[in-house]
Amino acid sequence: MKKTLLLFCMAVLLSCACQKREDVVKIGMAGPMTGDQAKMGMDFKNGVLLAVDEWNSRGGVLGKKILLIVSDDQRDPKQAVAVANKMVNEGVVGVIGHFNSSCSIPASDVYHRAGIPMITPGSTNPQLTEKGYRNVFRVCGRDDQQGKVGAEYVTKILKAKRVAVLHDKTTYGQGLADEFKKFLGSGVDVVYYGGIAQGDKDFKMVLTTVKTKNPEIVFFGGIYPEAGLLVKQARELSLNAPFMSGDGTIDTKFIEIAGAQAAEGTYLTFSSDPNNIPTAKGFIERYRAKFGEIGPYSIYAYDATNILLTAIREARSTDGKLISDTLHALEFDGALGKMKFDEKGDVTESPYVVWVTRDGKFIEHWKP
Repeated sequence: MKKTLLLFCMAVLLSCACQKREDVVKIGMAGPMTGDQAKMGMDFKNGVLLAVDEWNSRGGVLGKKILLIVSDDQRDPKQAVAVANKMVNEGVVGVIGHFNSSCSIPASDVYHRAGIPMITPGSTNPQLTEKGYRNVFRVCGRDDQQGKVGAEYVTKILKAKRVAVLHDKTTYGQGLADEFKKFLGSGVDVVYYGGIAQGDKDFKMVLTTVKTKNPEIVFFGGIYPEAGLLVKQARELSLNAPFMSGDGTIDTKFIEIAGAQAAEGTYLTFSSDPNNIPTAKGFIERYRAKFGEIGPYSIYAYDATNILLTAIREARSTDGKLISDTLHALEFDGALGKMKFDEKGDVTESPYVVWVTRDGKFIEHWKP
């Protein structure tokens, strides 16, 4: 009798546990939550959290609450693969992430094998969507797009003839630098091309060499921790040519590291200012009320989450293939405006413009 009762209780407990698991829809979010790029990770997380909280306040999706699983990939490709496998094993039905292209590209192999859709808010290297995975999407643009915009500004507006190109040797940084260099064309002399190590702190040796080449502008493909130090140390060496960089640099941390005076006049490629986008107004107000100042990719993470959850709702399923097919068919009205994916999983319109740093702030400056 006691044995029968014990078995009955265990069955009830297992049933309750299964029922509890079935009462939620799990989605994952992955990015650099620790280390020198943790600011970007927190911006991602806050954008995702805002969207999830709003959906849960309306009852969730498919009649179930949404459970967010946040994972730290430490901007390390190997850790990103471990994170991806962990989230697959935990039963997520979709992933928002990763931030770094060097993380998103290997992690996408894991999500592809598992049939789980991933939407990155910030990985811009073209290789990510050139692999032909129908479950992989991005709400940002591509480096061949922003490299072209940066090169057009340098050649057509600044009319520079002597350009130095630096990168951080990562998939993103070197990829962006190479795209920029490619679009400069034959009329520009690339007087220096070389890489620095991500995580290093002293770049004066390479900058001294760059200075001897007398460039009219220095382009850097990389993220704000190194970009800030490069600009700061360049000014200390009286290398006064303006710098240009991409979306990985347009964060207040860049100005903080470089110092407002050294950062003055730095050009950056990124999408249009959300403050000038009417559809972003509500997001900006709600985000600031909950988390404070918006990070550059907070709105991208917010839209990516809403797109994923809308696709789950429209597919009426948590099946990865059905969700991915729905994502390809969906035209989404988001905080950034209308958005649609092409067959590769890229957004159909290039978002890039040129910004400039003035008086300690980033200002939208030029649109191609």
